[in-house]
Amino acid sequence: MTDLAVNAGQIADAAPYDRARALKAFKFGDNLFYWVTRLSALSVLLILGGIIISLIIGAWPAIQAFGPSFLWTSRWAPSASPEPVLGALAPIYGTLITSAIAMAIAVPVGIGIAIFLTELCPQRLRQPISIAIELLAGIPSIIYGMWGFFVLGPFLANTFQPFMINLFDGVPILQDIFAGPPGYLSLFNAALILAIMVLPFITAISRDVFTTVPPVLKEAAYGVGCTTWEVVRKVVIPYTRVGVIGGVMLALGRALGETMAVTFIIGNAFKISPSVFAPGTTISAAIASEFAESDGLHQSGLILLGLLLFVLTFFVLAVARLMLMRLHKKAGV
Repeated sequence: MTDLAVNAGQIADAAPYDRARALKAFKFGDNLFYWVTRLSALSVLLILGGIIISLIIGAWPAIQAFGPSFLWTSRWAPSASPEPVLGALAPIYGTLITSAIAMAIAVPVGIGIAIFLTELCPQRLRQPISIAIELLAGIPSIIYGMWGFFVLGPFLANTFQPFMINLFDGVPILQDIFAGPPGYLSLFNAALILAIMVLPFITAISRDVFTTVPPVLKEAAYGVGCTTWEVVRKVVIPYTRVGVIGGVMLALGRALGETMAVTFIIGNAFKISPSVFAPGTTISAAIASEFAESDGLHQSGLILLGLLLFVLTFFVLAVARLMLMRLHKKAGV
């Protein structure tokens, strides 16, 4: 009994020291975790700032040489004498047109696939279709470009484009938008490839947010006699609209900056045409196709194009963030 009492006393005497050491270790670990996460967050800002500064430095000679007119000049002649004549209007036009067409195709199709997977698809088919959609996101962009050049381009030029040209022949405005001649390389071909490439992002994110809708809400809607379409339109979409818009904006950012696939099939023509079947170019395609052989003011002009793409993407994401903030505010969050 005496030995047990002595051991108990020793443990009691040692307990305050052990607690202090444990608290000190916990405090050190907590501080370390705090600074590691903080430095990780700051590193993102540093990288972003470094990218902006490097783009501005590289583009500065072109900014000084061309000024604001760079934005609305459509001619692109890096070999002109005595100085190059460079304008960003054609690449900006091509970037906006291809992205707009791609989103007009991909958004309804992607959301429709997500609705089918969550509301209508038989259980045994959901997993195979979901895996197939996710595999589309893993295909390298250059494979999309090669497929578009060798398969999709000839198919569109021989079937779809002649049909659309004949269909809208003589119709005001539309006859200019769908004017010929058909070609393997065009703005529409590039936009269709972009739509296929961004489709998995829209579908996957929409499907994931649709599954977060509480079953009791849908069951209540079905209980009062709503059809599936009414449940989707009045319950599922309103409940998940913030997540769906986020997925759409993520896909739009991918469409704006896609390079290799677009370079293969857009034609890389620095011109503005009202026809979507005409060749064109985008900012990223112009940089990819000419940067390796550029120097001097030509190279600075391409870097300025990259800076414009950076600003354009930032503007799109900022608008998306404002939209999400308004939706949150409207929902009382």
